[in-house]
Amino acid sequence: MLLLALALAGCETASVGGVIPVSGEARAEREAGRGDADAAAATYIGLAARAAGAERDRLTLLAAEQWLIAGDMSRARSAYQGIQQPPAATNAALEQSVRARILLIRGEAEQALALLEPLSSRPMTTSRRLAVSTLRAETYAALGDPARSVEIMRQRESYLDDDAVVRNRELLWSVLAASSPDALRNSAGDVIDPEVRGWLSLAALSTATGQQGIGWNNGTIRWREQHPDHPAIAILDGLPEATATLLEYPRQIALLLPLTGNAARVGQAVQNGFLGAYFASAGGLDDRQSIRVYDVNTEGGASAAYETAVAEGAEFVVGPLLRNDVVELANNSLVPVPVLTLNYLSEGTIAPPGLFQFALAPEDEAIAAAERAIADGHTRAVALVPNSNWGRRLVAAFRAEFEALGGTVLDTRSYTAGNPDFSGVIEDLMALTGSVQRYQRLRANIGGPLQFDPRRRQDVEFVFLAADAATGRLMKSQLKFHYAGDLPVYATSLIYAMDGRSDTDLDGVRFADAPWVIAPQVWLSHLPPTFATYFPEEKRLKRLHAMGYDAYRLTGSLFAYRNAFETRFDGATGELYLDAEGRVHRRLAWAEFQNGVPVALPDPVDDEAMDGDVLDDTDAGEWNRDADGRRGLDM
Repeated sequence: MLLLALALAGCETASVGGVIPVSGEARAEREAGRGDADAAAATYIGLAARAAGAERDRLTLLAAEQWLIAGDMSRARSAYQGIQQPPAATNAALEQSVRARILLIRGEAEQALALLEPLSSRPMTTSRRLAVSTLRAETYAALGDPARSVEIMRQRESYLDDDAVVRNRELLWSVLAASSPDALRNSAGDVIDPEVRGWLSLAALSTATGQQGIGWNNGTIRWREQHPDHPAIAILDGLPEATATLLEYPRQIALLLPLTGNAARVGQAVQNGFLGAYFASAGGLDDRQSIRVYDVNTEGGASAAYETAVAEGAEFVVGPLLRNDVVELANNSLVPVPVLTLNYLSEGTIAPPGLFQFALAPEDEAIAAAERAIADGHTRAVALVPNSNWGRRLVAAFRAEFEALGGTVLDTRSYTAGNPDFSGVIEDLMALTGSVQRYQRLRANIGGPLQFDPRRRQDVEFVFLAADAATGRLMKSQLKFHYAGDLPVYATSLIYAMDGRSDTDLDGVRFADAPWVIAPQVWLSHLPPTFATYFPEEKRLKRLHAMGYDAYRLTGSLFAYRNAFETRFDGATGELYLDAEGRVHRRLAWAEFQNGVPVALPDPVDDEAMDGDVLDDTDAGEWNRDADGRRGLDM
């Protein structure tokens, strides 16, 4: 969204002094206007190469500005460093704008504002004044003052015609969309002007809910009722609304987790994620919702905890977390109140009606590896997995999906976990043993030494690796030693331990993981660092935070739609969808280790509907303590 804002702002370039642009510059302005910042930058820098003096610097600065909009900081900095310092007077405003944008992108918003505020009162062309005002609005938003951003963008409209006013409001919306929900809510509570408050409250709703689910649906309906003539109505008309009527949601939710015993740490992490979703998404509900948390270990087991929760008024139950508890609940209880378990039943087990299952299943990650490899153009694979039930499950899921997509698994080998030497397994998988045997036979036939380098099999296009981080580091190094270091490696999230160690040995390995871990969506990007601050002891449990977050939001979808899911659920753990057996599956994000750290990869897969119904989500409110002392939440 912010890149869209930059692109819209960047199309307002004009030559100094109102001189009619030459055809090349007009082309650059058209390219910027349609959002092709890279092309505009290339055109400007090409024109600069044929100019001299201040005119060359002006065109170079315009190119740098477009590269900044395109996110190419390296080229922008290189271009900026090539201009005369101090700049010519005619280029001063443009140079300060570019320098301020560089500071803003680097996270130095206060320094950017120190440049922009004096600049805003100086004489300059109208187009440059508009660009500076946009940059000021972005800077105030970055400083946590989105109300000032709205005021600046409203003032900007006095320079614009009707069509440009429409675009200005789209630009304002893009600026607000990059703000945090907390900053937007706080600002909305402080302002008096109803139009400014309307912009801020709608943006807060959007960023808190990701424009999906009951919170978004019900919140936008009420926002329209409160702001019937607001200019943001035109923006809202272009955004998703699930229905034209308010949706129902559970007024009381029970959360069943192990909060004592060996699994207490993971149960606590899921609870923190669950409550984080509750607090983050509270604005969309119009009535109180309570959440009660039950420790399955002190309640006498999963079935007993479920029965207690139902007796105490739960309209929806989330949990239990551990598979044995899920099996107990499915075998021993009818399900009069719908339940979303946080693990899967064993394959082939029939779940009772009303029981839905959500898990961070490694099989989903193996399937994702198959899909990603095919999307990347690979059709012939070998697999390295541990000699365990987990390894066999993963390779079976990978093989089934990869072959269904037209690929071929040429060979599979199992390794022994804990053994640091994988030479024999790799040599066998890569057919190096046969290469050595051929050499030995040839040497025996010739009767003397020969120059020899073993040659691995050449039909393999990539390796599917199921391994934890410690094993993966060793395995990747040993693949390189055995002449297979050039092969792409696709792995599951277990390869990323988040243990603070350098992962340079894993450079080049691609792996599937939750968006929360790799590249959080804009609407929840503020949450992972918040969790890291408040729960530092859970830094390696981020995936469980994401699971708890999604579990809360799934309750509203499952409760409101009664299995008739109509919109996409873009979750913290991935893109979620429901299969015919009531299992929630994930489509994951992808990253690649580069210089020892994971770097998010773009998704090569077309954004098409998946098999199965796609989910939506819900929201809720504030912490309290029930009269009986049980932890709970009320709105």
